[in-house]
Amino acid sequence: MPGENLTRAEASERAATVDVQSYEVELDLTTGATTFASTTVVRFTATEGASTFVDLVAPTVREVVLNGRSLDPAEVFADSRIALDGLAADNELRVVADCAYTNTGEGLHRFVDPVDGEVYLYTQFEVPDSRRVFAVFEQPDLKATFAFTVTAPAAWQVVSNQPTPAPEALGTKPDPTGTGAGDVEVARWAFEPTPRISSYITALVAGPYVVERSELTSSDGRTIPLGVFCRASLADHMDADYVFDKTREGFAFFESAFEHPYPFDKYDQLFVPEYNMGAMENAGCVTFTETYVFRSKVTDAVKERRVVTILHELAHMWFGDLVTMKWWNDLWLNESFAEYASTLATAEATEWHEAWTTFAAMEKSWAYRQDQLPSTHPIVATINDLEDVFVNFDGITYAKGASVLKQLVAWVGKEQFLAGVAAYFRKHAWGNTELRDLLVELEATSGRDLSQWSALWLETAGVNTLRPEFELDAHGRFTTFAVLQSAAPDYPTLRPHRLGIGLYDLVDGVLTRVHRVEVDVDGARTEIPELLGLDRPQLVLLNDDDLAYAKIRLDDASLQVATEHLADLADPLARSLVWGSAWDATRDGETPAGDYVRLVLGNIARETESTTIRTTLNQLALAAKTYVAPERRAATLAHAGDVLWSLAQDAAPGSDLQFQLVKFFAHLASTTEHGTALRALLDGTQTLDGLEIDTDLRWEILEGLVLLGLADDAEIDATLAADSTATGQQSAARARATVPTAEAKRAAFDRLVGSDDAPNAIVRATTLGFQHVNDPESLAPLVGAYFDALLPLWDQRSYHIAEALVTGLYPAPLASTVLRDATQEWLDANTDAAPALRRLVVENLAGVERALTAQAADA
Repeated sequence: MPGENLTRAEASERAATVDVQSYEVELDLTTGATTFASTTVVRFTATEGASTFVDLVAPTVREVVLNGRSLDPAEVFADSRIALDGLAADNELRVVADCAYTNTGEGLHRFVDPVDGEVYLYTQFEVPDSRRVFAVFEQPDLKATFAFTVTAPAAWQVVSNQPTPAPEALGTKPDPTGTGAGDVEVARWAFEPTPRISSYITALVAGPYVVERSELTSSDGRTIPLGVFCRASLADHMDADYVFDKTREGFAFFESAFEHPYPFDKYDQLFVPEYNMGAMENAGCVTFTETYVFRSKVTDAVKERRVVTILHELAHMWFGDLVTMKWWNDLWLNESFAEYASTLATAEATEWHEAWTTFAAMEKSWAYRQDQLPSTHPIVATINDLEDVFVNFDGITYAKGASVLKQLVAWVGKEQFLAGVAAYFRKHAWGNTELRDLLVELEATSGRDLSQWSALWLETAGVNTLRPEFELDAHGRFTTFAVLQSAAPDYPTLRPHRLGIGLYDLVDGVLTRVHRVEVDVDGARTEIPELLGLDRPQLVLLNDDDLAYAKIRLDDASLQVATEHLADLADPLARSLVWGSAWDATRDGETPAGDYVRLVLGNIARETESTTIRTTLNQLALAAKTYVAPERRAATLAHAGDVLWSLAQDAAPGSDLQFQLVKFFAHLASTTEHGTALRALLDGTQTLDGLEIDTDLRWEILEGLVLLGLADDAEIDATLAADSTATGQQSAARARATVPTAEAKRAAFDRLVGSDDAPNAIVRATTLGFQHVNDPESLAPLVGAYFDALLPLWDQRSYHIAEALVTGLYPAPLASTVLRDATQEWLDANTDAAPALRRLVVENLAGVERALTAQAADA
């Protein structure tokens, strides 16, 4: 992969050698379509006479001057590093380079809008990619001030971490962006220096973005300018007022909860194309995926997720930007805190009051899945180098970490937790910290010693399973009640849990909580004397209110009641816990997948929470396509499609449920009759009240027809001609890769493996279509080609592209012993492959092994 792999030991040594004061970075974005000019002046102190290096990924280095002494770039620049020898106590380094635009979402990404030919740029620097734009000591604990000066077309918006200054006109320049635009007025923007921040949260966004502006008053009386930006061709769909509303609610919540005013001078939120993730917390200059600009109808789940994401990035302005981890082993705390705090703020400060139900349905299911992979790791992971960081952007870092923070809040008390966080911000503002720095403050406010808690929860891997065990007297009252805790043999740690136990009975046809206790559970068996003498209810629910991080099992009678009356369970969070328990048992091979399919199809029509619906229907798809016994797959898929279509026709007109049922019906279509229904929706001969076949839904229905062999390239071309946007191009790429023949799958594979031209968004879309199959045998001929391609892909592609190809081109739908054995054979033969690559392949293998276990249970 491009760029040298910085180790933690090297970073520690460099931090002991140098202390950085400031960067002055000049970027000229008018030098053509492939590269831009970058000049960096960095001032730093150092141990006199010492040697170190500065990071830079660039095709050409033109000049290196250290303390007035010119160095030969050919001698000092290699493998993304510039060697610096004979340092003085006070140093000034000047580096002039030509840096390269990317189409991978890393460094400075360049996008040309197919609608109007306009050029849009944005940076993405986490983890080590500011070095693709300027020379930098690329590690989070070497904070400094950053002053950017940018030359660009005068008509562009140019946005960075500091407020955008008035530009200085520079006259005209012929075709400055390489798009054949002719003479263009250019200008220079000179930004004020930032506060002391880490390089990975610096940012630059430039292009003819459309902006809407507002402001708010911070808790310290300052006026904070706000901006919301997107591409001109999407501007009609940008609901900036709503984004401003949620931002104001978040500001008020966090400034109060953290007892610290917003730490920067302005707050811009920019929706950018071809983004690799949901968003990034650049200080005062947050970038988001532009899929959050809704050009077509989206589910309520996506609307809510956008709010959580807005508040997640805002929380980072304090936790991550104001106070920053010393090294990437505390990345989990950065992300987990933002995920916990944003969910709390969403639930308490916005209209999305069931955010904790969403958290249980989506985040926790992700965490449990990740924590049961062979690649699971402690929350506080060992991060030896940058490649370790990449693969640890995972469900442990985000979702398990946030789940455990929620458990910590239950353990110490919410008021005490927030007081400790506020003290942490006061003590460490603008500095770098380690986990212990936060725990010290939480111990002071809560009075609890957290060293043992930290060791058990943060330094060990794996998820526990909790089960109720009880005995009854002749009148049906509890004479004993205990919670049993178990752990996987490979990760045997038993942990302390603060959790609720809910007792539910049918009251007027509604399964209602009639009693609840909150208790501490520890060890293999914990007696619960608080429940003795109470009547045994129809449903006993462990981890009621979802305080703990653990898989739960229901006793046999409760499981039967929950299965028969899941839709009658009044509380959406309790329903989510039951849904999750049923899915865990299916994934673990304890319950046949066919039973899970029946549970979903029998209850989903009365589920009210959008994210629960989306998560559950995704799990239905995996169960029906991969977990049921292969001999029953076709019949199960046909039945699932039939029921989803019937439920869609009966759903409330215009409802989120109706919309999701149609989307998943298109995704799971498997029979000629399903194709007839999809074609009727597409050509308008059948309509559902309240359902509009808008641009994006049209693509999804077309993909279902392609999957069935009932639509061809010509129809894809015609649909693309009517939607010649970036999203249209991605949808077309996905549809072409969905064509259900071995030849089409090979063509999709070859497009991605044989050429590195496709941008990141097209790569992702193509892999989604590649894996969308009803007959997985269309992928069987590619098993050998996949393993032959792995090492070259890993060596030659950037990390994000390589990861997308290693996971997205794996023929996982085969879920066969042949695929399992071929995967194990590759792992056995490539023990010296990059650890990050091996981890991805190990996770692929784990998915197949779990599917085979589920198939055996279903058979």
